[in-house]
Amino acid sequence: MKTAATCFLVGLSLMLSTSALAQAWATAQSRNPSNGRVIVFRYIQAFAPGFNKAQHATRVIVTWQYASENGMPSPAERQRMDELEDLLAPAVEATGVATLALVSTGEGLREWTYYAKSEQAFLGKVNQALQRHPKFPIDIHVAQDKAWRTYEQFVQQVQKP
Repeated sequence: MKTAATCFLVGLSLMLSTSALAQAWATAQSRNPSNGRVIVFRYIQAFAPGFNKAQHATRVIVTWQYASENGMPSPAERQRMDELEDLLAPAVEATGVATLALVSTGEGLREWTYYAKSEQAFLGKVNQALQRHPKFPIDIHVAQDKAWRTYEQFVQQVQKP
């Protein structure tokens, strides 16, 4: 995850049903001190009762790089990013294969951080969901993260108002 800035500001908490595993989402942003550009984050602030992180020990980061003068995607590119996320939600989240925990957008990069039950199950569902759609310009990075370190480190950096 790109974290060039040192300050996180918490935004409005949102109650969303994008994942049965998430009870509440929140937004935050950081500002790169060298150029003033903002990175916007959306993350699970609270999990549903009974959610067991240990059952989702595989971290999968889906990345989409884009060119931008202001660091943010164009409206057309943003629409395609939303389309990708909308295709993946029923394939991996609704099936219980993974939960989307963190999304960051800015500085020419969108990253979706999922935690999955297994790499094989996640990639299988992604391939099924995307097979009838034009190719998306994404890369997928997989690693074991039983302690959810990427997510936990991000949450610890967020400054509460």
